[in-house]
Amino acid sequence: MDLHAFFILKRFFRIFIIINIFTTLEAETLSADLKFAACLPHYCGHGPNINYPFYISDLQESYCGAPGFEVTCNDHVPILTISDDEYFIKDIFYPNHSLLLVNTALYDSADTCPTPKHNFSIDHTPFSQGPAYWDLFFFYNCSAPAADYMTYSVACASNATHHSFGVFHVELLEYRNYSIESCQSVVNAPVDGEDLDRLLKMNFTDVLKEGFVLQWSAVDCSNCEKSGGRCGSYYDEFICFCNDQPGLKLKTCRHGHKLNLGLKFIIGFCSVVIGILLMGLPFYFYHRRNKKLYTASRLISRNNSSYSSSMVDLDQPGTYLGLQIFSYSELEEATKKFDSEKILGDGGFGIVYLGKLKDGRAVAVKRLYENSYKRVEQFMNEIEILSRLRHQNLVSLYGCTSRHCRELILVYEYISNGTVADHLHGEGATPGSLAWTTRMSIAIETATALAYLHASDVIHRDVKTNNILLDNNFCVKVADFGLSRLYPTDVTHVSTAPQGTPGYVDPEYHDCYHLTKESDVYSFGVVLIELISSMPAVDITRKRHEINLSHLAISKIQSNALHELVDPSIGFESDYKVKNMVTDVAELAFQCLQNEREMRPSMEEVLEALIGIQRRDDDIQKTSIDIPADDVVLLKNNPPTLSPDSVTTKWISTSTSDFSG
Repeated sequence: MDLHAFFILKRFFRIFIIINIFTTLEAETLSADLKFAACLPHYCGHGPNINYPFYISDLQESYCGAPGFEVTCNDHVPILTISDDEYFIKDIFYPNHSLLLVNTALYDSADTCPTPKHNFSIDHTPFSQGPAYWDLFFFYNCSAPAADYMTYSVACASNATHHSFGVFHVELLEYRNYSIESCQSVVNAPVDGEDLDRLLKMNFTDVLKEGFVLQWSAVDCSNCEKSGGRCGSYYDEFICFCNDQPGLKLKTCRHGHKLNLGLKFIIGFCSVVIGILLMGLPFYFYHRRNKKLYTASRLISRNNSSYSSSMVDLDQPGTYLGLQIFSYSELEEATKKFDSEKILGDGGFGIVYLGKLKDGRAVAVKRLYENSYKRVEQFMNEIEILSRLRHQNLVSLYGCTSRHCRELILVYEYISNGTVADHLHGEGATPGSLAWTTRMSIAIETATALAYLHASDVIHRDVKTNNILLDNNFCVKVADFGLSRLYPTDVTHVSTAPQGTPGYVDPEYHDCYHLTKESDVYSFGVVLIELISSMPAVDITRKRHEINLSHLAISKIQSNALHELVDPSIGFESDYKVKNMVTDVAELAFQCLQNEREMRPSMEEVLEALIGIQRRDDDIQKTSIDIPADDVVLLKNNPPTLSPDSVTTKWISTSTSDFSG
């Protein structure tokens, strides 16, 4: 080695020693907070993602949650224990601080009589009753049978001499002079449901399987999460664990520390580079005279080839943002190699297949069209958006394939009772199959889901009855929420990419090619008219100026002919209460269908109006259903176009400012 090389090596060695001493002193600070890494949200396999204030005791330390929120994973199911009974966590609604629970005994195949064994109590817990909470009382081994009126028969716990039954209102027994003392024991079980008449038509096991909602009280985690931290507790006090600020008692992560963390990484990186240089200097000086630079070129070429090969298909299972990462082969097996007979639907973004996972879950597998670099980037952004949405009226996203997989695939929960469109005007629709009370509930639950999306800064952009799914209890599950965010929303140029569905599209979209929250409101107005009329949004068999349902609805209301629009099977002409409610909902729909966006109500106002209509006092005086001509002021009456995609009649109701219902 020549003298010049010796001095270079000596200088590098001194720098390396100094940096090594500095990084040693900083070692504890450089290491990210272990608690931050330990408190990553977990998924048991079934049910929702488990995040603060909950923690999984067999996977995490108690500091990852709050006191009283311990969860266990039993057979891939998240379990919460209350009053000595175990409850399956069906869903957690983090923004609303509530969760849906079902007693696990109801799913125990060895239990031939899954009745509650212990009194349910939430005393001394962080939980409180939900908004529609009932106590269902079970009376066991009674000497006399109860009357059939508003009681459940529990035959599996009865015999010839001793009777068992359930009842919501104990006072009913007392009113009928029933001797409660004749029963050996009584146990209460929580039940959710506003419609007692519907519950009483079911058997007690089906009632209990519907579950119940509890609300919880804990420090709000949103500010910590927004700052990049993860929530936990420190000696039963709330703490925000930050990746770059170990050991500090924080409520949020202070972004100023990120610069320090970056500096530390730079220092660490420099030490590694210098170490490599120190080891490589002798090699360099040895080969410097030989000028074999082509070797480095060949090495770079070989490394690039290896990298490209590794990016073809990282088809490995795991988790991302708390969602399950499915392998392509797993989903191919679940859908019988994407069998055409498994197709549930074919939309603008991909084909949806019915699938069954190895763990027995039925899922809807959405196979997205196209797999370009830009689509991969948008796909990852979409996953990040959908992973934070949790609501009882939204279809849950279970997981997806890796972004490096050969195809981009989303996996949702499967809802088996079809769409609202199927029940209103599909092939399986029958007159009177959807009562007005059910339609009203569908409207409210759909509005609830859309209001939640808007509050979460998500625009649905394809609201239609085909995207509103129904479970076996006719509860709403809105699907395809946010999927159209695969198209950028923050662009300033005009986009001609097709968005929305004919008959539901905001008419202003044809002017500015930009969909907004008010566009969702317009589409929901069309949904309300469908619920009133049972007619499809677009029907080319109708008269040319009535092909679009919104055109037809506006025409009928302006000519005081609402009765010609309403489905006769819902009791519009025979029940004055239904008549009043339908009239009010029609007026609300017209407010949603106004051409100018600024004249439409917000989704939150629409929801408030629907709830007000549903809760209208039962003894309200019967009023005329006719809407006076003075009640609708026509601002501009342009003739409708022949296109079924727009509504050109502009109008405004005089009651636009009143959304109280």
